[in-house]
Amino acid sequence: MPEGGASISDPTANSTAQTDSTEESTTHPAARPTTHPTASAAPPLRGTAGRTGLLVTFLLGGLTATPPLAMDMYLPALPEVTRSLHAPAATVQLTLTTCLAGMALGQLVVGPMSDRWGRRRPLLIGLAVYVVATVLCAFAPTVGLLVAFRLLQGLAGAAAIVIARAVVRDLYDGVAMARFFSNLMLISGLAPIMAPLIGGQILRVTDWRGVFVVLAVLGVLLAALVWAKLPETLAPADRHGGGVGAALDAMRRLLADRVFAGYMLTGGFAFASLFAYVAASPFVVQEIYGASPQTFSLLFGLNSIGLMIVGQINGKVLVGRVRLDRVLGFGLCVVVVAAVALLLMSLGVFGEVGLVPVAAALFVLMSAMGITMPNTQTLALMRTRQAAGAASALLGTASFLVGAIASPLVGIAGEDTAVPMAVVQLTAALAALACFTGLCRPWRGRASAEGEGF
Repeated sequence: MPEGGASISDPTANSTAQTDSTEESTTHPAARPTTHPTASAAPPLRGTAGRTGLLVTFLLGGLTATPPLAMDMYLPALPEVTRSLHAPAATVQLTLTTCLAGMALGQLVVGPMSDRWGRRRPLLIGLAVYVVATVLCAFAPTVGLLVAFRLLQGLAGAAAIVIARAVVRDLYDGVAMARFFSNLMLISGLAPIMAPLIGGQILRVTDWRGVFVVLAVLGVLLAALVWAKLPETLAPADRHGGGVGAALDAMRRLLADRVFAGYMLTGGFAFASLFAYVAASPFVVQEIYGASPQTFSLLFGLNSIGLMIVGQINGKVLVGRVRLDRVLGFGLCVVVVAAVALLLMSLGVFGEVGLVPVAAALFVLMSAMGITMPNTQTLALMRTRQAAGAASALLGTASFLVGAIASPLVGIAGEDTAVPMAVVQLTAALAALACFTGLCRPWRGRASAEGEGF
């Protein structure tokens, strides 16, 4: 990858050149699909002015914010949807599950498409369909149709997040990529903060359908900005010339790489622990502890602030000084500890506890995601120089599919207990830690982004 591509958006990106040689040692041969030789021509975005780079950084942050916008703004309305559509909580939670499953499956299609046709065209098509699906959600007359439209919304919205990750891989490497992902977390982290707050305020003046109207408007604005301001980042000579077979072969090669698969599963299970909180917290906070939608939104926003702060500590302080594997391992251990505390409180081991201790444990769990998410993505994407779209698709699909499975499980015992949420969170966190230690084997001294032994 030419060095110029690393200088457009992040002052730390010049470290890319220093990590190129070490990345060669971390890239498994099976994870390097070579259906087309890499050309020296740089994509149009590389070498542009710093101001343009900053704008693109914010735009990529907006694209990665699509999933939290599509789900978190809707969270305060979940209890109202159960009453409006006369559906049980577990069925309404399927509207989250299908949206998440759609985003998982959509990435498998859109990611390889972007490796073949470039990033812009699949992204714009996906955003256009996303807007149409969101409008349909706003007018869904039954919970069954709402579930179906949410599936379509997720399928189309997948283009935003999978292509945003692929664009980052087009432009960055090694330590610079880890820092840029942390910067994106600062930008996209505003979405989980603002989305429930906006959703709660919308419910003051209208019903849950108005939430989808606002989401549709935001989708139109994002598509317009992409059309006007996001150049192509994948040069024609760097694209794969093959069709479905080439895409499947690229994914097969990536999955055959044990370390890539390990990071993929680690990220997927960690995301499941996070999404168990996303799916269950509206009922836990509002139905069990009696908080208002506005109070829930404020607590959700505080948790997102914790995630953003820890993400910035990761990017500004830890990356480049501490091995990425070590930081990731520490983050996973923190998630496990927080999940254990939540389970013990849910079981009444400490007697009757109020909302504050539960909210504190959830805050710690969410904040630890500021370490686990960017470092898992970075370490996995470093395993391949080509087929960034396919690699991004596999990472996103694993996370969203496991999260989609976790969603209905948290409501399996009804709305009056937080035990299922805590059990799912702890199980997923332990699975993530097991995949990290068993498949990635960080203690083996394998070279990392910094080129050091563990």
